[in-house]
Amino acid sequence: MKIVVNVFLKAGVLDSQGKAVHHALESLHFNNVSDVRIGKQIVMNMNENDEKKAMADATKMCEELLANTVIEDYTIELVK
Repeated sequence: MKIVVNVFLKAGVLDSQGKAVHHALESLHFNNVSDVRIGKQIVMNMNENDEKKAMADATKMCEELLANTVIEDYTIELVK
């Protein structure tokens, strides 16, 4: 089964990469963009048939490795 994890900075954490992209967009005259936040997406194929177990394992992966939970939040999506 496929698991999609999206990791992004928590609200209130400065996103310097997002600010740089926002500034670049403005310099290219895309003035309708009010804010940019940069994150990462991790797509995994898991050899697991139990959805609850797959979600539990993905959560543990996020908590232990994939996300810095001090400054980042994450979402996990099961793709069938």
